[in-house]
Amino acid sequence: MKKIILLLVFLIPIAFSSANVNKADCTFKGKKLYGKIQYVTSFPDIKIQVVNSFPDLKVQKVTSFPSRCGQWQIVNSFPDLKVQIVNSFPDVKIQYVSNFPGVR
Repeated sequence: MKKIILLLVFLIPIAFSSANVNKADCTFKGKKLYGKIQYVTSFPDIKIQVVNSFPDLKVQKVTSFPSRCGQWQIVNSFPDLKVQIVNSFPDVKIQYVSNFPGVR
């Protein structure tokens, strides 16, 4: 019984852990999480879910020079990253902010 409880204690946090966002270089599986972003409905580089609390990444929409972690310039062509907004099973959870973007 103790082994089962210990196993559950270790497996539950792993199952619900945050995405594998690399804080050091602001990437997810080699894709940088800043720059020119295009919203798509199919064939995304990553799937995101917009949340109001506990995000993996705080995103600030900018109109030019998206050079810091979490700064996104929304474009219709020539994106650095293509994202799809989903309601469940996201790769990364984001929260839109007006100040202090980046990985939490």
